[in-house]
Formats: sequence, structure tokens, C-alpha cells
Amino acid sequence: MWGWDTTPGIVSVWAEPDGRAFVWKRQPGTSARLREDARYRPWLLLASLQDLEHLGPSLQPESASHAPGSVTFRELEGPGALRYRVSADDGRALGASVLRGASSRLGQRVGHLRDLGPHAVLVLPPEEQYLVATGRTYFRDLVFDDLRRLQFDLETTGLDPATDRIFLVALRDPEGRTETLEVTADGDAGEADLLRRLVARIREADPDVVENHNLHGFDLPFLDQRAKRLNVSLALGRAGLPGLRHRPSARGAALGRGPGGREADAMRRARYTVPGREFIDTLDAVRRHDFSARDLPGHGLKAVARHLGLAGPERELIPGARVYEVFQKDPERVRRYARDDVTEAAGLAHLMGGAAFALARMAPRRYERLADAGPATGVLDPLLVRAYLREGAALPAHESGDGTSHSGAALHLFATGVAHHVVKADVASLYPSLMRQYRIGPKRDRLNVLLALVDRLVDQRLDAKAKAKKAPPGSPERHTHEALSAAMKIVINSAYGYMGAGGLTRFSDVHAANEVTRHGREVLGLLCRELAGRGVTLLEADTDGVYFSVPEAWTEIDERRVVSEVAALLPPRVRLEFDGRYASMLSHEPKNYALQPYAGPLLLRGVAFRSSRAERYGEDFLRRALQHLLSGNVRAVRDTYVDTVMALRRRQVPTFEVTAQVRLTKSPAQYLATRKQRRELSYEALLTNGREHWALGERVRIYRATGGRAGLLLEPDAEEGEPAARLAVGAPAGDDRRDYDVEYYVRLLKDTFAARMARGLTAEDFATVFADPDQPSLFTPSLAESRPVLTVVREPRGPEFGEATANPDIVP
Repeated sequence: MWGWDTTPGIVSVWAEPDGRAFVWKRQPGTSARLREDARYRPWLLLASLQDLEHLGPSLQPESASHAPGSVTFRELEGPGALRYRVSADDGRALGASVLRGASSRLGQRVGHLRDLGPHAVLVLPPEEQYLVATGRTYFRDLVFDDLRRLQFDLETTGLDPATDRIFLVALRDPEGRTETLEVTADGDAGEADLLRRLVARIREADPDVVENHNLHGFDLPFLDQRAKRLNVSLALGRAGLPGLRHRPSARGAALGRGPGGREADAMRRARYTVPGREFIDTLDAVRRHDFSARDLPGHGLKAVARHLGLAGPERELIPGARVYEVFQKDPERVRRYARDDVTEAAGLAHLMGGAAFALARMAPRRYERLADAGPATGVLDPLLVRAYLREGAALPAHESGDGTSHSGAALHLFATGVAHHVVKADVASLYPSLMRQYRIGPKRDRLNVLLALVDRLVDQRLDAKAKAKKAPPGSPERHTHEALSAAMKIVINSAYGYMGAGGLTRFSDVHAANEVTRHGREVLGLLCRELAGRGVTLLEADTDGVYFSVPEAWTEIDERRVVSEVAALLPPRVRLEFDGRYASMLSHEPKNYALQPYAGPLLLRGVAFRSSRAERYGEDFLRRALQHLLSGNVRAVRDTYVDTVMALRRRQVPTFEVTAQVRLTKSPAQYLATRKQRRELSYEALLTNGREHWALGERVRIYRATGGRAGLLLEPDAEEGEPAARLAVGAPAGDDRRDYDVEYYVRLLKDTFAARMARGLTAEDFATVFADPDQPSLFTPSLAESRPVLTVVREPRGPEFGEATANPDIVP
């Protein structure tokens, strides 16, 4: 799991297809850095040697002595389809030989190895070939704080590198010192000088890691394009030719154009990379965290930093679209603003970057690739491939399966509305635990590598959690163990999904995944039945745990006792833990609920309550109204609604608060081709405001303006969730036209946001609470005695819960 080469302190690996590898190492506990130049034989896996037969005597068994320039092969053992490991001194020549043979065999030109399909070939990036072959991994014997980390952030006059400029760069060096670099002359010469000074400072600081928030989405692509236009050499790497290189990525910069460019290269997305340093985008860690926790107010740096307590009380805030304008009048304010940005980016990277750091100690991939990799194909697959090749075993190819569908996980909604005295019992890693309990793994994994990985990861995660609790809060030891635990949890919980992803993973096995699901349903049924039998009111249950309401007289001791009693009835490897208690909960839909802790802020879960597209004014209303609803104050919910409606009608709500952030999925040509049949607000907003070109994947803020017009607000950067107000396009600085369609947003408030509370009120109370304040009724009921309601919609009975019914067609 950790590789077999014990070389300590590797902080970066770069390999070239010609067989050269460069390894940068840092001596643990010191600032000393060494570079090792090595040779390796580039390799790939083939299902057949047919496409290399044209080599004749130059194709030789690996065990035989061979002449320089020859291609060697080794037949791997077992029934796997990818059974020939072929290697050569030069990877490009090896790939060209395979393509030449394949083109001859197929009677048509084959331009890339991937065109042969995953059933015929497996080819890894050069660094991964090197790491798999040598058994090396990053960061052995290092802790996160041993890394030399640098953060930089660009301030630009606008968003389009074709026309806008970089006028300031904030930089935080590995010792924690912050500074700003600024243009000292007008025009190209001043900006070019700024970029050269930035490159010199980075090389002087010599970081192992370069970090920022939205680094790959904005800073690096903008820097790259400005440098090319100004003919400035970006010598940011530790070896090789100057300039940024690219690697394919599902998320990253769309190459070949700026935010306003044409769509020619819109589908080609890439990340930037250089030899010897790792580029880490903290936006990846934020997205990964929020995918599971769903507790962040947005994904933008300032919103996340404030939420996590990383932003100081004196944090300088400037609306993004006005930064350059403010700089011209008050440069010191912008300097503070920019220095705060890199300070917060450093804190965010330290807080959330530990999981990727720990993964890099296990998986044979570059650290920067693991930071944005999915846990299944990005982490588990490299571990499985390395294990099989280490054993000399043939690998299976991807298979589409036999048509069997993957049965979904159990999910039960027992009650909707407002419940009080709520407890959550957590089922810790249910599916991986069931895989271990019943020894369920993919059929084609004949070495049982996946089960072995899950076994060891679970045991070592528990050990890491225990060590983290014993270490002093805030200490490097605690941070390291917590990061290791988080990384292992990511990989453990992806094992079940890896099996169920038919055709998408190498060892997918939908039958094994369905067997795990079946056991999961049995366990969840037992769990719900036993809890209900102990006098609680079940609210919601799924494979992550169960929410239930307890009698008012119960204490926390009673709550913990019930959880412990039920935990004792579960299979040995399945652990049920007391995971929290709350004053109240609004159960809206499965996995969509609001929780009010006994102390602390309101917690919202699920897309019904949290969405990147939701208008801010509605989210703000919903959060305030929910707090009143959960406390039982229905009249205050009404007051909150009236206040929000009147603020809209008086246009006291800033335009930004009614905008929705949308992601553009159609190119200009695609939209114009269908515009006559169906007009869409997001694209109409762009066209109406003079935007004829945009990028696939670009995010814009739109709103419905008066007279049926489509409104567009200027975004200051590419990251999500920034709280600062924006300026209407074309409006002078400081102007907010507030030309939104008031009555549309009043209707949206009721039909979309207020509707989330419908299950917590009687139909009569809901109609009264959300009646139009400008249309009073003579017979409006009083809300003085109104209280939230809870409705039981299902009981834990029937076959799903281990209980037979008199009529198998009727579940009471």
C-alpha cells in the first residue's frame, strides 16, 4: 500500500518519455534539498504482441540479454486481458512502434495509443510509470509542515488576458512573509518587468509547492497568456525548458482562449505543471470537502476563509470588479487586500490539504494530480495496478458488464416536518465494513487486492484517529494523523462505488456491489426496527446513519445508551456510533434537512437548502425563517417573510442578491442554432449585454430584469461563492441599478424558498404565513397559537425491516 522503496523525503518527481527521471528530495527536518537524476525504462501494457511483430528480432523477452534500442516484453501470469508488459529505452519510440503495427493491422492510421481502447492497452504518464516501476512514493518520513510552500495571487485590470493586464501580484514565501510586486511603468514594459520579478522571487524562494485558490482556473492561465503576449519566459520549474506545460484534466483551464475567447478549444481542458514543483489549487480541496460535508456557504476563498475562521477581523474587503479602480486611488488598501488573499490561501491549504498529502504517500502519482483526482480511478486504480504488476500478474481490461443494473442504496424517510430532541447515530463506513465482514470483492480481482487495501486502510485509519486524539490540538503530529485519517476515509468509502461503476473501473463487479447493498439493507432494517422498538421516533435512515427524535424527558445518557444497545446487535465489523444531538430538525425530503444544534449555527443539508445556483436573497431569508420555525415561533417566520417581500418591493435588496450563478454548457454557435425554438435567460443575458463569445464551463451571474429583459452582472473572478457585491454591466462604479423584476422575485421567494418549510406547517398556517402582505384579508387567522408540525409518513415495518406482512403486496 505504501510502495516498497523506502527513499525518504521525495517532494517532486518529473519523468520524460525518453527514460530520464528527475527526483527532488528534501531531508526530513531540514531545508536541504537534493536532486537525483535517474534512468527508467518506459513501459506499457498490451493485450497482445501482434502490433509489435513487425519489429522482428528487435522484440525480445525481458529475461534475455538485449541490444540497445530493442523492445522487451514480459508475459504476466493469470487470466487478465492486459498480459504483456513491454518496455524500451525511449517511450516515444515504443509508442510509435505500437501505433505503426496497429495502423498496419487495421488498415488505417491510428494516431494515439488511447485510440486502441482500454481493452487493448494501458499507458500511464511518465511519472506514474516511474513510480509504479520503482515502488517509490512522495513524502515518506515527511510531515506536511516540512514542505516549502509558496502562495501567489494575481490582481488584474479585468478577466480577459487578451486585453487586460496584471498590475499587482501578492506573494507569501515559505517562511510566511508576505509582499506585493507592482507595475512600475505603464504599458507592456511595466507588466513584463513585473512578471520577470515574480519569476525571480519564486525561483529565489525555491518552493516545493505553489498554491492558491482557483490557481488552475484563473491565475496560471492568465499568467501564461500574458507572458506569451509579452514574450516573458516563465522559468518556474526546477529543470527543463522554461514555460508552463499542460496535462489533461476534467477541471481546469480551457486552453487557447481567455474568458471571452472563441469556442475552438473549448472542450480541451488542462492543468498546468512544471518540473520540480507541484501546483496545488485549494479550490479542489474545498470542492472535495463540500461534496461530503455540504457545510460550506460557497466555494470562493473569502466565503470559505470566513466560514472556517481563517479570516481576521481586520480583513480588507473590496468588491472584485473595483479592485483596479481602488488601487488607482488607494493602493495601500489593495495591497492589504491582496496580502490577505495569499495568507488565507495558505491557511486553507494547510487546513484542507493534508488529505492529498497523505494520499501521495500511498499512491504512485504526482502530488498535484492526487489533489484533484477522484478517489476511485484517481487513487484506487493506481494502487491496484501497482500491486498486480509487483506480483507479475496480468490485469483485467475494462468490461461493460452483462447488463445487470446496480441496485441503489437503502434510503428511508419516516417523518417530515419539525422534530425536537434529535439524535444522529452514525454507521461508520457501512459498505466497506460489509465488504470486510462478508469478504465481498470483485470477482476479477483474483489477488484480492481491493479487499486487502480496505482491510489495511480501515485498521490504519482507526489507528490514525486514535493518535490524532492523543496529540496536542494544533500540533503538527495531530495535523498529520488527522490528514492521514481523512485520506484513508476517502479511499475506503470509494471502494464500494469502484465495484459498482460498471465499465468505468478496471475491477468493476456489479454483482458484488449488489451483494454488499443487500447486506446493507438488512443491517439498516435491523437498525431501524431495534431503534423504533426502544421508543424513539425515526426521521430518516440511510447507509450513513439514522436521525431520530427522543422523548423530551430523555437525557444524553439515555440517548447514548440506546445507540450502544443497538450497536451491540450489528455484525462485528459494522460500527454504530453516537454522532451528535440537536435541539430540532426540519425533515423536508430524503437527505434534505435543516438542523439546529443546542449551541451553534443552523446546519443545512441537501440541494433543497444549498445550491450554487440559488439566489442569495432567498437563501438568507430561508436561513432566518428556519431558525424561527425550528424554535417554534411561527409568527416570526411570517415577520421574516413580510420583511423580505417589502425589501424587494422597495428595491432595498442589492441586485447581486437576486442573481443566480449558472454554468454555461453551450457554445455561442450551439445556442444560436436553437435560439429560435427556445430562448434561455443565461445566454440572452450575455447577448443582450454585448457578449458574443464565451467559454464552455464559464460561470456567470444572471437575473430577470424589468420588462422581460435578461440581466447580467460582472464577475470579478472565476471562483464561486464570492460574497462581495457586483456592479451591473455598463454601470458606473458604485452604481447598482436594481432593475430586477420585483414581482418575479416575490413569487420565487414563496414558490421556491418558502416551499421548503411547507412540511413543517399545517396547510392553513402555511397559507397564512406566506400570504401577500399587500393583500390583507378580513379573516386572516391568528398565528399566536400556531406551532410547527411533524407527520409520520412511514413505520419501520415490512420485509425491508426484517418483518413479514400478512399480505406480501401490502406493506403497512
